[in-house]
Amino acid sequence: MLKKTIKIHPSDNVLVALVDLLHNETIHYEGNIISLIQEVPAKHKFTIQNIKKGNEVFMYGNIVGRATEDIPKGCVITTQNVEHATSSFGKKTSDYKNVTSLPDISKFKERTFQGYLRKDGQVGTANYWLVIPLVFCENRNVEIIKEAFLEELGFNKPNPFKNLVKQMKKALTIGEPSEIEELSLEGAKNIADNRFFENIDGIKFLTHQGGCGGTRQDSEMLCALLAGYLNNPNVAGGTVLSLGCQNAQISLLEEKIKDINKDFDKPLIILEQQQEGTEIALLTKAIKNTFVGMAEANRLERQEAPLSKLCIGLECGGSDGFSGISANPAVGHTSDLLVALGGKTILSEFPELCGVEQELINRCVDEQTANKFAHLMKAYAASAAAVGSGFDMNPSPGNIKDGLITDAIKSAGAAKKGGTSAVADVLDYGEYVKKPGLNLLCTPGNDVESTTAMAGSGANLILFTTGLGTPTGNPIAPVIKISSNSKLAQRMPDIIDFNTGEIITGEKSIEETGENLLELIIDVASGKVTPKAVALGQDDFIPWKRGVSL
Repeated sequence: MLKKTIKIHPSDNVLVALVDLLHNETIHYEGNIISLIQEVPAKHKFTIQNIKKGNEVFMYGNIVGRATEDIPKGCVITTQNVEHATSSFGKKTSDYKNVTSLPDISKFKERTFQGYLRKDGQVGTANYWLVIPLVFCENRNVEIIKEAFLEELGFNKPNPFKNLVKQMKKALTIGEPSEIEELSLEGAKNIADNRFFENIDGIKFLTHQGGCGGTRQDSEMLCALLAGYLNNPNVAGGTVLSLGCQNAQISLLEEKIKDINKDFDKPLIILEQQQEGTEIALLTKAIKNTFVGMAEANRLERQEAPLSKLCIGLECGGSDGFSGISANPAVGHTSDLLVALGGKTILSEFPELCGVEQELINRCVDEQTANKFAHLMKAYAASAAAVGSGFDMNPSPGNIKDGLITDAIKSAGAAKKGGTSAVADVLDYGEYVKKPGLNLLCTPGNDVESTTAMAGSGANLILFTTGLGTPTGNPIAPVIKISSNSKLAQRMPDIIDFNTGEIITGEKSIEETGENLLELIIDVASGKVTPKAVALGQDDFIPWKRGVSL
């Protein structure tokens, strides 16, 4: 029988509605009889005791808000009666060994995946060639190269909606197009099936609005990000276009590449327009050299690799009131499995760790790591406050509508993606992951800015949980989209790869679901399964201008 409510932590003073609850409905929970004084929509929270104005609201065992008025027992908590509040944080207060435990990995200990082995020891889950501009002035040239390559090499994804427009044109000649009830999507395809280079998964073209203007720090961070993309194990080589006079100089990019990997030896073509002369000369040289480089990259084939070579980004977006109960804890268990197997995982979105800082500090492997995390969190919060914002403004209208009414509630659920493993390292934006285990990466909560950063820090695959539905993808790191509820998986099957809704209905456990997710990861990493975001060509890329975004 489907449970109607759940209490996430013994110290919580609210319950989560798993289904729509009626006004005056009586809820029996652990000897507590609660008569609901209003309707409670599924995913929302209601009080199990009277909460006086000024007192804290607890969820996940954390302070997630403060009552702005007296809230009677059986009342829904909303943005009208609760405001954002969290507990303070400081130094480590316990040894991480006392607060974490490793899961049983016997089922996966000898498992492998089929990946692309790089000379530096990294292993890719895909094999891409990258074309990037150092400055926005080169975006047009990147687009011209894109037009030249994609169709000729079989990487172009046919647009089925062209056929719709043709039908609409035809309909207009005989009547009104608006009267047509159904139009065929005949011939629609998601994945190119006629690739010229069979061992190359694609040639990816990044464009951005940076590289010149703004602050010099912006250009430094952009070059660090692009260096990370070139060093990512899913990238076989790259073509870089520079204008010549911009802040993001070629020498700065080369410096950032050496900072990440002093032995970097992938094929890298760097061309400067002001040195090459005409656009025709620049583009001809770029296309010829890129083609030769891709022919070399095509010689690489998938080989067996241990699961310890996986580096998985942990992301959430379009979250709902079930995300922190189903999808995020399931991903957290998968993360714990990978960490126990010697792999790397990356938890980012620092505004969505607000309120769970002390828990993460206590899980850090040493004082230095804990202090770095605390410093980055405080600095980020201060920079947001300096421009008249704050972490409390992070929840979106969609989050709030579906029960995540404060940033602390959203954060407590979002942090579940990191499981219970020790925090092996803390990375600032643009730093590359080095240590096996759970890594914390300083990024905004914005979905694309965060996933963009995780790929730049070395993620060769990204797990992305959602309760409302979002098509976000990444150019080089395959993104597996995970729904928190079955209704979403049924409503948007074109973007969802994996459903955790059976945790909500009680049909499956978090642990079982996390193991099933790891099985899917192995298939995706081996090239056997193509995630929906990859099939749709969802190549989202947004560098972070620090301090401007939550």
